Amino acid sequence: MSTKTYMVEGMKIQIDVDKNENFEKRMISYYIRAIRNEAGMSRTEFSKWIGMPQRTLEAWERGEREMPEYVLRLIAYKVRMEKAAGRI
Repeated sequence: MSTKTYMVEGMKIQIDVDKNENFEKRMISYYIRAIRNEAGMSRTEFSKWIGMPQRTLEAWERGEREMPEYVLRLIAYKVRMEKAAGRI
């Protein structure tokens, strides 16, 4: 397993990647999971906090549904700003 580091809307995201897995195909699902972990919330808490159905979040994290990149960037921005303000 290796660790890759990416920047999404000013947020540094480190992701552990299995070398046998097709990372590029599932990249956004890794990002949303890492952003949620950065917020320190469970799926239930996070979905309520951002106002989206929990099943949608679960499907995005599992890579079953494709998340639009602009939504990912908006969520990352919200988490970064809320952390900077000390609210999460």
